[in-house]
Amino acid sequence: MTDTPHILLTGATGYVGGRLLKRLEMLGYRVRCMARRPEYLKPRVSSGTEVVQGDALDIDSLEGVFDGIDVAYYMIHSMGGSGSFEQADREAAQNFSQQAKRAGVKRIIYLGGLADDSEELSSHLKSRQETGHVLAEAGVQLIEFRASIVIGPGSLSFEMIRALVQKLPVMTTPKWVYVEAQPIAVSDLLEYLIQGLTVEVAGNKIFEVGGAERVSYADLMQEYARQRGLKRRIIPVPMLTPYISSLWLGLVTPLFARVGKKLIDSLCHRTVVQDFSAKEYFSVKPKGFVEAVEEALKRDDEEFALTRWSDSMAVGDTYRKWGGARFGTRLVDARSKIVKTNPKKAFGPIQRIGGLQGWYYANFLWRIRGFIDLLCGGVGMRRGRRDQEQIVVGDVLDCWRVEHFEQDKILRLQAEMKLPGRAWLELEVKQCEEGVKIYQTAIFDPLGLGGLLYWYGVYPLHQLIFAGMLNELVKRGEA
Repeated sequence: MTDTPHILLTGATGYVGGRLLKRLEMLGYRVRCMARRPEYLKPRVSSGTEVVQGDALDIDSLEGVFDGIDVAYYMIHSMGGSGSFEQADREAAQNFSQQAKRAGVKRIIYLGGLADDSEELSSHLKSRQETGHVLAEAGVQLIEFRASIVIGPGSLSFEMIRALVQKLPVMTTPKWVYVEAQPIAVSDLLEYLIQGLTVEVAGNKIFEVGGAERVSYADLMQEYARQRGLKRRIIPVPMLTPYISSLWLGLVTPLFARVGKKLIDSLCHRTVVQDFSAKEYFSVKPKGFVEAVEEALKRDDEEFALTRWSDSMAVGDTYRKWGGARFGTRLVDARSKIVKTNPKKAFGPIQRIGGLQGWYYANFLWRIRGFIDLLCGGVGMRRGRRDQEQIVVGDVLDCWRVEHFEQDKILRLQAEMKLPGRAWLELEVKQCEEGVKIYQTAIFDPLGLGGLLYWYGVYPLHQLIFAGMLNELVKRGEA
């Protein structure tokens, strides 16, 4: 395939799919994204990217989605759902591939899971393999990549490693921690997926892709600890079952038990490359695990807001809540309210926040917090702001700095006060049927036990201050 293809991308709200979207846009490809909730995705895409509504489990919703498409990325799976995810995966793949065939799509690119087909696989890995078979049955050429652990900021595996190592000086670990795998850096995986658009292949082809070395989760945890300057001890406990392990992970990592058990069932299998044909077709030179972890830590801050594994989950009752929801190692307090006005008017009070205007509620508490910060050697609340009306990225707003700003849409601030961790405050407005909804999100990335104690210690005050602030923003937006 030598001509520049028109691409359909699914899973753009997910971890790998979201990063793949940015790469495709940067390279100048024409991209159409399919999403169940297009309104969630549209703010994240560039002006040249099309977003359409479609659900692979609803075949009628796929009508017209594939029109004019040459290559379609299939990045859909149901691991986070309840019920029979195997049946859902099967049905989604059938609907997708059949509609692609009818529309004349030339190639489907699918990201599956690496495993030894001769083994008795977990239900999750078995479903990933079956999805590839179902996609191939429709008659559209299928390029299937099978990958092991993906290492990158925000990936499911990396966030699990981060949470375990950061929180536990001594880890009692089950047998699966020592099972051999072949982790791949997310940057290398994305390069394979990009090259899959134009690689010359006859018929369907499966490519097994991995990093330069075979290691275990224990090796990855020790390497993460080494690069973070932490000393960690790992003690094997063979009697821990996958179910008990999943409950244990739910206590100390961002994984909830349903996803945790499915993941652990898969981690009991070796996930190493046995077919090396990818070397013959692609120019990718995969990184080793040391470099992959180093790259993930280096890019952690700059890619924090890009995509996370949890973004694509239908949360429902799946997240354990205690003083805020948990995303990766970060703690989040989110709330929203409707304002009966237009986006420009609703955003006005947000744009004027801080400085002489203050923070709309309990300003005396903000001043006390600033004084405490000064005593601790921080910046306090005395810096004010450069301009009371205008904002540009990089501006100071009292103890915050503007990290992201879109006129009449969103303001994200990063805290510069002394904290046992990192903190952000995000205020966003979106049009809705009743008027405008203001979203307020406080995010905290704790540093060790001290960070967690700080979050939960001040949480009652945060509830008071942030709820009061949001109420005032609503009142001023409607005034």
